[in-house]
Amino acid sequence: YRVHPSGELARIMIMTGTISMSSQGWNYQPSSLEKHTDSVLGWASALWSLSYYSSPLFLWYLYRKGYICSTKLVPVSQYVGTVLVCLLGVACLRGWGRWKNSEYVQFISVLEETKKTHTPANKKKLRCYDFDFSHWPSDFSWTKVSNPKLSKAGVSLLKPEPRLRGAADSVLNSVRTVPCHIISFLIAHSFGRRMLYPGSVGLLQKAMRPMLQQGQARLIEEFDGQRNKLVACDGNEIDTMFVDRRRDSGQNGQTLVICCEGNAGFYEVGCMNTPLEGGYSVLGWNHPGFGGSTGVPFPQNEANAMDVVIQFAIHELGFQLSDIVVYAWSIGGFTASWAVMSYPEIQAVVLDASFDDLLPLALKVMPDSWRPLVQHTVRQYMNLNNAEQLLKYQGPVLLIRRTRDEIITTAGPEDVMSNRGNNLLLKLLQFRYPKIMTDEGLRAVREWLGASNHLEDASVYSGYEVDDDWCVSVLRSYQADRDVVFPWSVGEDMTLDGRRQLALFLARKYMRNFETTHCTPLPASEFHSPWRL
Repeated sequence: YRVHPSGELARIMIMTGTISMSSQGWNYQPSSLEKHTDSVLGWASALWSLSYYSSPLFLWYLYRKGYICSTKLVPVSQYVGTVLVCLLGVACLRGWGRWKNSEYVQFISVLEETKKTHTPANKKKLRCYDFDFSHWPSDFSWTKVSNPKLSKAGVSLLKPEPRLRGAADSVLNSVRTVPCHIISFLIAHSFGRRMLYPGSVGLLQKAMRPMLQQGQARLIEEFDGQRNKLVACDGNEIDTMFVDRRRDSGQNGQTLVICCEGNAGFYEVGCMNTPLEGGYSVLGWNHPGFGGSTGVPFPQNEANAMDVVIQFAIHELGFQLSDIVVYAWSIGGFTASWAVMSYPEIQAVVLDASFDDLLPLALKVMPDSWRPLVQHTVRQYMNLNNAEQLLKYQGPVLLIRRTRDEIITTAGPEDVMSNRGNNLLLKLLQFRYPKIMTDEGLRAVREWLGASNHLEDASVYSGYEVDDDWCVSVLRSYQADRDVVFPWSVGEDMTLDGRRQLALFLARKYMRNFETTHCTPLPASEFHSPWRL
């Protein structure tokens, strides 16, 4: 744990000689007794996590060996009881060690005072400490705002279209698919969810804890970040970090960038750093089950979390929807596309290394014989339909494609055409500009998407002799004369050459290439506001 002194707390500690004037923060120093007992409890927690994940195999082994019987279980239960009593004693000793530590006693007094009186002054004192987030008082709840979209059942999601069947056929099919439903449920709630969101695995979080603590300390001590706990409509507690740049970073600081992390990303060390370096105000949050956030990262919980983050930005931080840009990396594209679909007034969305649909990527890593089961599981429990949601948004969009991406390609990083970001772009352009994205336009864009570096990109673009000024004038003329709601009919009475030029022009405006792999952090120089006509 770490202490981030600021304000009144810092002045008190300087006066008492606890810290020096130059101190930025320090790790909490436990007593010898507390240190050793905490180590024992930490190992016990790690062993419990390991046994939890390996329990199916372990129980199967015990069953095969004949150890699961009353004569064997009674001695084992006695051993387990003894261990639990010993651990309880260790916990009591740790509590005694903490009680004798003046720094810990001071922290407890601040925490208790904040729980009793949740004033801004007390919250400011509490933010000086990094501690178990489950004990952090709630800073904002969905119940504070009257929004008809919110309910105990959660916010609305797009559902997969059901197949049309006759009544008798439907009943018979339902009976036949009961085993499939059961297996899908078990897969989704066991290894499936953990494969999709490895950052929710406790062992990984324990291994990353030093890195996460260091990243959080940097956000608080260098950028004056404010940590907050938000309570979503499903009761999950969402761990967030807000950096306010409205006073000192010019025009960029007036824009709030809400960051949506990847499947193993945390705001402490994730994509939040990119807009921070660009001088934007930034709001980062952790998926349910990641870091200090509670719950599990299923699509419904993800959308519920994103909703309360947006509500917090509006009602507590004072931003308008038109001041908000949503920036997502990888699987974060799901919550980002949901946000702009549900809040169309949002200024813009930037999707980095994202995909159109989870299903093709899931099929890539699973055996072909599992195909029907994978399809059913994804559509019922993990339906990350980014493209479908993004098409509901009318605002500016920027897609960033990693040309050596090894995660969201279906045929390997060397095949740039198998990058699912291509499909996201094509679906967006085909929806917004259907008269341009005919066979000729589609063929030209596919050729451009096959370029894996800047030289090939420029070669394809110049080969079609695209006149940027002409393209802009055509689009602006259409925009001035007609309703600007997508889809547009521009290109309906145009030559094949004109359609190809417009298709390539639009593709280049909606997507930027970044020549690197999936997990390379995006430099601030590559983070741009989406193109506007």
